[in-house]
Parts: sequence; C-alpha cells; structure tokens
Amino acid sequence: VKRPPFSSLLPFSAVHMITRKPMAWHDNIEEPADAKFLNLIHHAALEPTKKYSEPQTESQEIGWNTTPLIHVDRTDCRLHFPRRSTEITRYMAAFWRLKEQSENLQ
Repeated sequence: VKRPPFSSLLPFSAVHMITRKPMAWHDNIEEPADAKFLNLIHHAALEPTKKYSEPQTESQEIGWNTTPLIHVDRTDCRLHFPRRSTEITRYMAAFWRLKEQSENLQ
C-alpha cells in the first residue's frame, strides 16, 4: 500500500522555519529586487478604491463614493445640528463624570 506524502495529509499545517546562519555565504548573497514582484505586493496592499475603478462586491458599494453630494453649509440649520450646551446639560455632564470617577475608584 503506497501512502501519500505527509504534506498532502495536512495541507494547512504550519511550516517550520529554520533560522538563517549569519556566517554562511549562501545566506548573505545580495540578490536584486524583483520589480514585478514588488509591484504586485504594493498593488495588493492598496485599498480597494485605488485598486479597482468600480466596486467588486455588493458590500463594497456602500461607501465607495466618498465625495459629498452637496456642499456642507454650517450656517444652514436644516442640515447642521451643532451640540448645544445649557445649564442643565452642563450639570448632568458633571454629575455623570463624578459618578464614573467614583465607580472607578472602588
């Protein structure tokens, strides 16, 4: 009975790396960088909007176009809701801050 090689039994098993020998001549040879391989690695590391001209999956369609549809006008009260501070909101903010501090000390 012929048995398959061990690597075919566990195709996703970890490969054990052997430490390089610092004084060995074959480990210290300077090799030129492969430009095609480097370009492939850099291209793979890009975000999807820079890699492709259009989304590749349905989930990429959400947030693909990040340019705002209208100009942001901070003076238009219909579209801009600034945080307002009143006496009661400042009091409650201080109350919650003190409550969190006292809970963290215990």
